[in-house]
Amino acid sequence: MAECKLNTIGKIVNNEGDVRLVLDKGYGPALKGLEDFSHIQILWWFSECEDAVSRSNMTEVSPYRNGPDELGVFATRSPMRPNPIALSTSEITYIDHDNAVIGLTYLEAFDGTPVLDIKPYTPSADRVEAPRVPGWCAHWPQSLEASEAFDWEAQFNF
Repeated sequence: MAECKLNTIGKIVNNEGDVRLVLDKGYGPALKGLEDFSHIQILWWFSECEDAVSRSNMTEVSPYRNGPDELGVFATRSPMRPNPIALSTSEITYIDHDNAVIGLTYLEAFDGTPVLDIKPYTPSADRVEAPRVPGWCAHWPQSLEASEAFDWEAQFNF
């Protein structure tokens, strides 16, 4: 198997409502055309979980208040996983092409978190009209927009 090498493309700035991706300036040209999309998907690194214990985690004990007593890590959105890669979708508020900056409405990552890649959100490839989820999370919002007002704190045990 070929060696896998990741290159970060920038970092997340997340300070009291100011959420943006600050890409390395060399990636400015890669933003061309992105302004025509309303949302992007961000692949970022759970840098707080970059240790042997986190990377060897295979199960989570009661991660969700209404969920089962134990779940495999691939059935959770836990940051403690073999490769601490996160995927988030966020609305674009602005794009500064000259400085390679993308403003966002929200992102659950810490300030300074490394960004691996971004992709435009396209419903034809990214939206599932009738997804199946376990009963313990069936009451969660059905869209990103509805998630904004949802009490997520009441869903997790961590």
